[in-house]
Amino acid sequence: MKPAAFDYYAPLTTEAALALLAEHGEEGKILAGGQSLVPTMAFRLARPATLIDINRIASLDFCRADDEVLRIGALTRHARFETPFLPGPLGALLADVAHNIAHTPIRSRGTFCGSLAHADPASEWCCTALTLGATMVVANHVSERRVAVADWFQSLFTTALQPDELLTEARLPLRDESWRYGFYEFNRRAGDFALAMSVVALRLEGGVVREAQIGLGGVGTTPILAKDAAAALIGQAPGEAAWGIAAELAATCFEPTEDINASPEYRRDLVRAVTKRALRKAVA
Repeated sequence: MKPAAFDYYAPLTTEAALALLAEHGEEGKILAGGQSLVPTMAFRLARPATLIDINRIASLDFCRADDEVLRIGALTRHARFETPFLPGPLGALLADVAHNIAHTPIRSRGTFCGSLAHADPASEWCCTALTLGATMVVANHVSERRVAVADWFQSLFTTALQPDELLTEARLPLRDESWRYGFYEFNRRAGDFALAMSVVALRLEGGVVREAQIGLGGVGTTPILAKDAAAALIGQAPGEAAWGIAAELAATCFEPTEDINASPEYRRDLVRAVTKRALRKAVA
């Protein structure tokens, strides 16, 4: 099939793009990487009356460390992170995650912020952003606001982003070298959607875990934090005993979805496995 007819605009500034969003409202859709929007339009699952292509807005194409945060602009492609963009554990984590996203052509066009705006529960960046405590910067034609990631994901493919708003950047906190990160996902073939994934962040001090976050993706309608599992790690020495307890708690902190790929029981088993493996990678 082919997309339904639509009007096309390619503004050169953020202000012009926001003016178009204000004018067209829910009938207007932002086009950045287009790796989710264009296929759904081709099957006519999405039929926007207006496309607003932001690829010519140079000011949205940036990725830089600034004031203890990593600022990721709306046009930063997945491939930007394939080679560690930052030194240390966080750069290694982002590179590991990027290499697990689909295939090279998609990584070359798709964007970090586009993934967050689309809010696919199996998105690697969505799970990463939730685990790391990202902040979203969104703007409309009159104002700008910041949204904590805890308030961003609302339900399946639904976020706090309003029809007249553009996600201009995402911000990840930069932490000191006492933090360690791990990521692991399971899919049937390389590049397929993950049936379960885990992103973990641990702060180690004095040979024990002092702070922890464990995020899960691909197992519900949104990415989730396994808070009880993370809490169980506090004060524990890194190792298989601690990882086993956390994995068991992670497997019981959600109501798993059921589809043709996995039963609820199978997804719980997958969460046990991916959580343990992400924890092992964090301290390897």
